[in-house]
Amino acid sequence: MNPRQLRAQFAQIEGIIFDVDGVLTNGQIIYTDDGHELKQFHVQDGASIKLLMEHGIDVALITGRRSPVVARRARELGISHLAQGALSKVAALAGLIDDGFTATNLAAVGDDIQDLALFEDAAITMSITVPNAHPAVLARADWITQRRGGDGIVVDIAEQILKSRRQWPW
Repeated sequence: MNPRQLRAQFAQIEGIIFDVDGVLTNGQIIYTDDGHELKQFHVQDGASIKLLMEHGIDVALITGRRSPVVARRARELGISHLAQGALSKVAALAGLIDDGFTATNLAAVGDDIQDLALFEDAAITMSITVPNAHPAVLARADWITQRRGGDGIVVDIAEQILKSRRQWPW
């Protein structure tokens, strides 16, 4: 895809779906001796997600795992569209759309093979991944962020979308 086509595709995005592990985190899951689960989120991702929402981009999180930490992060960021424990991310997206998530011009951000079905879903107009994604995901993505999963990737995405819309504030 040439740069002009890519800008046009970014400019059309109305909603974006993020995987969590490997995208908003580095993919590592740490368990404490007392059974708690730890995940590390990048603060710049949070600021960029809020920036996208302030500019009218609907944001959702779909993850195959269940984690109180993910629910907490979603609440902190004001993300109301959250699907955890998704056996099928395509079915989870359909459920989120039924519950009010935007249904058109959607981008999906994923890093592992379970994200491929979502990339192929008819509702997805743009697939995005991170450079440390599974090779099959890298091969199917429309765009690859500069930053690795867990390293503030939403900054790259927000900048592309908002610059394409001429809404980048800096």
